Amino acid sequence: MRHLDEYRDPLLARALLEETAAVATRPWRLMEVCGGQTHTLVRQGIDELLPAGMRMIHGPGCPVCVTPLEVLDRALAIAARPGTVLTSFGDILRVPGTQGDLLTQRARGADVRVVYSPMDAVEIARREPEREVVFLAVGFETTAPANAMAVLHAERLGLDNFSMLVSHVLVPPAMTTLLESPDCEVQAFLAAGHVCAVMGWTAYEPIAARYKVPIVITGFEPLDLLEGILMAVRQLEQGRAEVENQYARAVRRTGNTDAQNAVRRVFEITDQVWRGLGPLPDSGLRLAGAFARYDAALRHEVGTLRTLEHPDCIAGAVLTGSRLPTHCPAYGSSCTPRTPLGAPMVSAEGTCAAFHAAGRQALATNPGSPA
Repeated sequence: MRHLDEYRDPLLARALLEETAAVATRPWRLMEVCGGQTHTLVRQGIDELLPAGMRMIHGPGCPVCVTPLEVLDRALAIAARPGTVLTSFGDILRVPGTQGDLLTQRARGADVRVVYSPMDAVEIARREPEREVVFLAVGFETTAPANAMAVLHAERLGLDNFSMLVSHVLVPPAMTTLLESPDCEVQAFLAAGHVCAVMGWTAYEPIAARYKVPIVITGFEPLDLLEGILMAVRQLEQGRAEVENQYARAVRRTGNTDAQNAVRRVFEITDQVWRGLGPLPDSGLRLAGAFARYDAALRHEVGTLRTLEHPDCIAGAVLTGSRLPTHCPAYGSSCTPRTPLGAPMVSAEGTCAAFHAAGRQALATNPGSPA
């Protein structure tokens, strides 16, 4: 535990908080763009210990949560087909579609399986050639290399019964969209260390320069985040807007070029719909033409889908940071981790799940905007 405990030292945490308070002269507003960071901030109470007036805005950092409803409904329709195996990671199987979730579909007899790697899905396809195996592939740039390798492995094996339903999203276009919103309050970003470990940070440099916004790449432990917050506040106080790397133990400017090459070989950039943000140009990945035979959306026609969000769920506002989970009238009552109305209460990286796990109580009245 030594290499974890050293990033959770309470004395160092207090020192970083005190230094941040000494440096800050204004009530700055910072956004973290990673659900894992959100959970650490909320679980450790860091967001409540910051200097008076300073606020963390929780961004669209949960890949399961931003997966559009249409993709979930398509997965449900594919899973209902005889002879089909629908595979994915555990979180997304519980995310509500228009007509229930994938676990409910399994209870009705569909062959829906939890896997721990896309390679597991490829192996199922190899062992069960009589069945169509579909992997529901969601995530930011972090999971794209593994999914690319799974497609390349299926190609090497000559599998004709494997495909992917892809909903990959890219972080920089989402940051740009948030910054261009007329209601944007974000003055600095904490960028996700695992995304940058793959992609590096060159794509963030034009954003920092154009929008005059500091971007600090941080890890996921309490001291990582506290140091990242301090670095961002120092930039704001000094009038700088640069990309800085707090997570130097894992991230290089150029990232992992082997992983990037695999992603570029298998995928191509496309427009993508984000739950909460809507359609964003050039913000997603789809299978490139050479690998179109592995595209489950092309391979499994499901007809016209009519999607419908739950009327009591404010997931879109939570994902953009314009509302906190505790502003939602359904939070903690009709919407809980056992009975979720939306993805942010389901996923291990969802903001609503983070607040609920930390015991944050719903507000008596909806104040209209985060305090």
